[in-house]
Amino acid sequence: MYTMLDLLPRLPAYWLSRRWGWPRPLPMSYTFSLTFRCNSRCATCNIWRKEADELSVAEWDRVFGSLGRAPYWVTISGGEPLLREETVEVVERLCRRCRPAVLNIPTNGLLPGRIERSVAAIARSCPSTQVVVNLSLDGWGEEHDRIRGVPGNFERAMETYRRLRALDTPNLTLGVHTVISRLNAARVADLYVRVRQELAPDSYITEIAEERNELGTVGAPITPTAEAYTEAVERLIALQATDHFTGLGRITRALRRRYYRLVERWLREQRQVIPCYAGWASAQIAPDGEVWFCCVEAVSVGNLREADYDFRRVWWGDRARALRRRVRAGGCHCPLANAAMTNMLFHPPSLLGVAADMLRRDGR
Repeated sequence: MYTMLDLLPRLPAYWLSRRWGWPRPLPMSYTFSLTFRCNSRCATCNIWRKEADELSVAEWDRVFGSLGRAPYWVTISGGEPLLREETVEVVERLCRRCRPAVLNIPTNGLLPGRIERSVAAIARSCPSTQVVVNLSLDGWGEEHDRIRGVPGNFERAMETYRRLRALDTPNLTLGVHTVISRLNAARVADLYVRVRQELAPDSYITEIAEERNELGTVGAPITPTAEAYTEAVERLIALQATDHFTGLGRITRALRRRYYRLVERWLREQRQVIPCYAGWASAQIAPDGEVWFCCVEAVSVGNLREADYDFRRVWWGDRARALRRRVRAGGCHCPLANAAMTNMLFHPPSLLGVAADMLRRDGR
């Protein structure tokens, strides 16, 4: 089971690397985007419009070989990651090569049969990895369909949830994920009440709709105001205070409560509110092998095909070093959830806050 204590021995190397440039560890948190293809047409995302010359299974295998045991937390992303037929085989290669502790897979739930088969196969082939599947749900019923742009999406998502809940897989955590945007901020707390009552997921997480180069949403009016976001998450925190999550769900809740506070500050201050470790402890690989520090700016520091699939060669190359200087100087800022989860581990006030939250029996 994933615990924060597992990561503590690894933290000093990243602190030193960000401050002094040495040592040069590989990241511990990765997002592997297997495809830009998506069968949703979300009002908060245009990734389905993009195309990529996707890395093959064999190419991904070579990338994983270059990473060794560095990956601890991995997100398999898209597009819709389970839309790609080879996703199960890619993940099996990942688990065989890297043995990550946690594997997170978001899904829109539009293909219940395929998703059920894929998740079952992944959980079986990665028995020592905690597999976390997060079903996207941005509204209840017709509201979800409107935001996601696909009639009938909600019913298919519910069928997917029922199928995944019925799986006999002890290493599977089943959660629900909501994007808080201008379209639904006022109803997120009500959505959570329905989710809790009717689905009772192992965890419930949200992230804020943001302008990302990866998603093609730069300039789109999707991010809620600071006031609307604060009202939504304050209600959400109050509701979750009475929930009794266990295991990974308890850790997730504590991390997310701290993340909500960071996003509130970011919306008001528009700066790096805590130091960013994207470029040191977290990374993303696009479907075509481009390596990014994160998906918000999606600035490539090199392509793995051009580096003989050697991630270290790209990660510590000249382009990456130049971008690190900018990140370290606070030249970029964002509320990206994946990066924020990692950043909090390197920020003592945030880490202590998360630990204190977990020690409170009632979560208040």
